[in-house]
Amino acid sequence: MEQKSMSIIIVEDHPIFRMGMKEMIEHEPDMCVCGEAGDVASALKLIREQKPDLVVVDLSLKGSNGLDLVKEIAEHHKPTLSLVLSMHDEALHAERCILAGAKGYIMKQEASESVVLAIRRIMAGHIHVSPRIMSHILNSFQKQPDLVNESPLKRITDREFEIFQLIGRGMSPKQIAGQLNISVKTIGTYRERIKEKLGLNSAGELVRHAVIWAETGVFRGAG
Repeated sequence: MEQKSMSIIIVEDHPIFRMGMKEMIEHEPDMCVCGEAGDVASALKLIREQKPDLVVVDLSLKGSNGLDLVKEIAEHHKPTLSLVLSMHDEALHAERCILAGAKGYIMKQEASESVVLAIRRIMAGHIHVSPRIMSHILNSFQKQPDLVNESPLKRITDREFEIFQLIGRGMSPKQIAGQLNISVKTIGTYRERIKEKLGLNSAGELVRHAVIWAETGVFRGAG
């Protein structure tokens, strides 16, 4: 019997999707799923115990942020690698994830066709994103000025972007503060920074643009 050599942890808060992902991966003779988790804290415990080769991370986890896990893996759990799954369009998220330390990014709707390929490419030492996004990332690294300001959302930090997303989901400052374990006052400070960086004049404009982005994935800027 062929030895299974690639150990993988799946971090996904939807049990049915996680089950399907596990079946796809374990269908491969040289891959095995050595653990499953639904949030960042459980995932970190598993990573410390199992020391997997790769972690498949859903970007949107209930009560926690997959991007935080990607950063933690890159900074403190080498040589474990990470592959991000997301329901959101890669045009904005993929670059953030790669810069945070992920080795790949795939859309959830494409996972059944591409997750095994992505894992193999990452384990072979490559970064796995679509050709369009790879071209964009390479151009960004070369600091081409016409690409730097392509989206105003590139101006905000990862934490500010997380809060912007939660605003777009209709969450109040109190709800956001509770989810992120920070004070309502701190959320207010973040909201002001986001408004300033995006050129928005009021809390109403911020909410409107956040909701539009959440529904369409498009931010058209102030005005």
